[in-house]
Amino acid sequence: MAEFYKKIIGERCYLSPISMEDVPKYTNWLNDFEVVMSTTLYSRIVDVEAESEALAELKKGYHFAIRLNQTNELIGNIGLNDVDFLNRNAELGIIIGNKTYWKQGYGKESIELLLDFTFNILNMKNVYLKVFEFNAPGIKLYEKTGFKMAGRLRKALEINGNRYDLIFMDILAEEYRSVYVDKVFTKRFGVGKE
Repeated sequence: MAEFYKKIIGERCYLSPISMEDVPKYTNWLNDFEVVMSTTLYSRIVDVEAESEALAELKKGYHFAIRLNQTNELIGNIGLNDVDFLNRNAELGIIIGNKTYWKQGYGKESIELLLDFTFNILNMKNVYLKVFEFNAPGIKLYEKTGFKMAGRLRKALEINGNRYDLIFMDILAEEYRSVYVDKVFTKRFGVGKE
């Protein structure tokens, strides 16, 4: 029985270090085209060995499992890629692999928790992401969490006989309001953001 650690805690879910015990679950998700079709992972064929290696690499960085507060059930993964401490920016990546929890606000809450960690613990200045233009629900979600359009790579993807743009979105530290870190800091030390 694995023990799960709550690094950043939200109302309904929390971010936890990745557990290698979850490799089979991640492998299933990454081979489900419906789950990955709006990500850059859609063309990959992933087996347990490849996913074990990938998760071992992710564990070295700033990547988290998304788990439910009540049951510790794994529902997805979120993290930072290409972290640049010199220029203080990073790329956000997220996947809610368990389709039961789609369109219920878990993606939004997870992004807010990761942004809180990124801006208030790692002291990053800019977080960006890439999203395909056909992913209207994803774009709407990112806008709800404060991301703004930053640019696009036109006709960057061809799938199902059609070409689509790759859209770049970003959010700056000063555009983000803490949902967790500030509360904990204020409760513990009596001071917070001014």
